Amino acid sequence: MPRIQLKLDGTAVDGWMADISTEFPDAEFRLLASQLRDEGALVILEVKTPKGDALVRRFESTPEVRSLEVIHSDERTVLIQFTTSATNSYDPLFRSKNISIYPTILRDGWFSVTLAASHERLSKYTDELAATGIPYRVLSLTQSYDSSELLTDRQWQVITQAVERGYYDTPRGCTVAELAESLDVHKSAASRLLHRAESRIVKEFVAEAAS
Repeated sequence: MPRIQLKLDGTAVDGWMADISTEFPDAEFRLLASQLRDEGALVILEVKTPKGDALVRRFESTPEVRSLEVIHSDERTVLIQFTTSATNSYDPLFRSKNISIYPTILRDGWFSVTLAASHERLSKYTDELAATGIPYRVLSLTQSYDSSELLTDRQWQVITQAVERGYYDTPRGCTVAELAESLDVHKSAASRLLHRAESRIVKEFVAEAAS
């Protein structure tokens, strides 16, 4: 599945939380979780700052913050949960039906966002950013895969058994015939399953290395 990492300027579209972060430029805002809703969002936010009390007061005085709870506070960190009205920074994520991989980092007005989704959904997100007028830059775009999606259950079983029995060791720990016997299948069936699984793995590896 494609994974994209990008930075976007939250201050360019009246992003109130981005604006607050510019008032605490040395602080690291870590969005640990959020639940997007039609009318806004519920957010859990951790901020690394020695100015926790001032930060909490700033959030309490912000009109967009509907409710606020301080979960933890010490000399270097404050953890808060709050509900907020919709913001332009959240809109592209909400409209493109994407979910950010947490934590999302906010520092001095800039969000660092990581998404993993189909090419279509990632493209929709960047289209929404452009439509909203949020400046952004792509840091990386990679292709990853889930082995459970790459191989069938039977292929995964055969490959796992082959590794465990030393089929890929030098010298080999077992033959195809011995592997087939342990799986209770014919030698030719085990050979076909191995070949198909190995072919998928190699093709995926080459495609990812070339991307």
